[in-house]
Amino acid sequence: MKKNISKLILDISLISIIIPIFILGIWCCTKSWPYPELLPKNYSSVGFEYIFNVSNLKILINSILISLIIVFITIIISIPASKAVALYEFKGKKIFELLILSPIIIPMVSVAMGIHITFIKLGLANSVLGIIIINIVPCIPYAVRIIGDVYKLVGNKLEIQAELLGANKFNVFRYVTLPLILPGVIGASSMCFIISFSQYFLTMLIGGGRIVTYPMIMFPYIQSGDRNIAALYSMVFLVVSIIVLILIEKRIKKYYIGNEDISYLI
Repeated sequence: MKKNISKLILDISLISIIIPIFILGIWCCTKSWPYPELLPKNYSSVGFEYIFNVSNLKILINSILISLIIVFITIIISIPASKAVALYEFKGKKIFELLILSPIIIPMVSVAMGIHITFIKLGLANSVLGIIIINIVPCIPYAVRIIGDVYKLVGNKLEIQAELLGANKFNVFRYVTLPLILPGVIGASSMCFIISFSQYFLTMLIGGGRIVTYPMIMFPYIQSGDRNIAALYSMVFLVVSIIVLILIEKRIKKYYIGNEDISYLI
């Protein structure tokens, strides 16, 4: 009985994902699809010429690169922060955790003006560096929680044993810690990429419209009701996100699994 219920829930979940993607795919080559027609009346490929022009492809590549930089910096910050939260007790730990989670507790809209003024005074407004910094902020809470949960599972016993055997801190981190928390790193990297790659409000706020990312050219079409162009943008966004996430996972796994010294730990 439980297996049947689980299978039913899984089937419903798959259908709820597949059907919207299928409809999105039809809209990519549809010019007119009036309700309540079952199939589109007119088809068009004009949208493909617009989506895949040189300027849009440059924006897409720049957006991917910016998101990858954000992921890299976020992971570097989140690994020690998540270890501190998960494994150690120290004075002010609750406040530290609250500060880490504050970007998802406090709505960005409520502090947008203060953020904008601060970035202007620091000379970071309307710059790629400013966009990278502001997009790291909402990524850190998710990365810390994901990696922190893995730290709670694996603990630090193997790290202590490696240090007792004479390994320095860098080798302990590289050959012991990182392979053990690899699932968390992959999960956090995936989450951070999705958050940063799809970010619109913060990018518009700090970039001021001068630094253009993919969501900034996609969302106006979604809001305007141009379903053909909006569907194409959405499909490209979806495909690119999936490809990049797969490449991130494979690259991280290849690096560590390829190392014979630590393959037994993975």
